[in-house]
Amino acid sequence: MDVLIVGAGGHGRSVAEAILLGGTHRVIGFFDDAWPDLKDVCGCPVLGKLSELKGSREYASHVIVAIGNNAIRERLYARILASDLALATVVHPKAIVSPRAVLGAGCAVMAGAVVGTEARLGQGVIVNCNATVDHQCIVNDFGHLGVNACMAGGAVLGRGAWMQAGSALGYGVVVPAESVLIPGESRV
Repeated sequence: MDVLIVGAGGHGRSVAEAILLGGTHRVIGFFDDAWPDLKDVCGCPVLGKLSELKGSREYASHVIVAIGNNAIRERLYARILASDLALATVVHPKAIVSPRAVLGAGCAVMAGAVVGTEARLGQGVIVNCNATVDHQCIVNDFGHLGVNACMAGGAVLGRGAWMQAGSALGYGVVVPAESVLIPGESRV
């Protein structure tokens, strides 16, 4: 599968690396507003600004939005869906995802992450490095688990909510949509 990456910042570069290490997809290039000043990332070309994304079907069959900001990521996904492009889901080869887990379109599951049995990730979810989504957890659309964030069994992260680095949810805890947990915060 040929994949375009929207966003050439830190998360975009990490997603590109996950694709390259996985060896099953090919990174065709990036779209980022830093173009034309930014021309190359991870050995792949930056093909244009985000406003030029609509014409990108000629480059690749799939796109992933690799921008950490949940609201921006959601807006860009809507643009991609409206332009009839397919969404790619990327799982780093060093992540562990249960075969009984369900991943929505456009998710990014990064190195060292664990997605447990019967967990459900909505569309456009990020599960960052060493984050854990335990059994039967739900991460709603555009939720984001930062590095080392942890959801214990049955916890629910609301739409667009962000668990920053090292934050934790106890068993069955429900976090409302668009909430932000600060680094190290625990909810039990």
